[in-house]
Amino acid sequence: MPAIVAMVHELAEYERAPDECHLTEEQLHAALFAEQPALFGHVALDADGEPIGFALWFLNFSTWRGVHGIYLEDLYVRPAARGTGTGRRLLATLAAVCVERGYQRLDWWVLNWNPAREFYHSIGAAAMDEWLPYRLTGDALTDLARHAD
Repeated sequence: MPAIVAMVHELAEYERAPDECHLTEEQLHAALFAEQPALFGHVALDADGEPIGFALWFLNFSTWRGVHGIYLEDLYVRPAARGTGTGRRLLATLAAVCVERGYQRLDWWVLNWNPAREFYHSIGAAAMDEWLPYRLTGDALTDLARHAD
């Protein structure tokens, strides 16, 4: 747990948003090991058994296809391990979960400046650039919630 949380914070630093990352070991443990977990994960280890990367994901659902898929929340490989195939193996593991379970898609977001986009294209991933992400947080989320019946 400590290594994954540390890598999440490293990812936030890499994505230029370290002040936005507040994940704790307790939160991650509770999410991954709940009675009915809604978050799942894979950890990549080096030859010495040290964590060098992770993938955290959850299920989504396509109403058009009528089946679940995987939404990859975070994929991270420590800088020293990049270029070793670790990221490809993590994504391949998620692809295998999709195929095994009959899920028809694996989705994730990537920042437009992230050089990993070239890698994603090389494995056949397509940018969904006609879709725009939206998000409600903070006061806007609270304000809208007041209108729920």
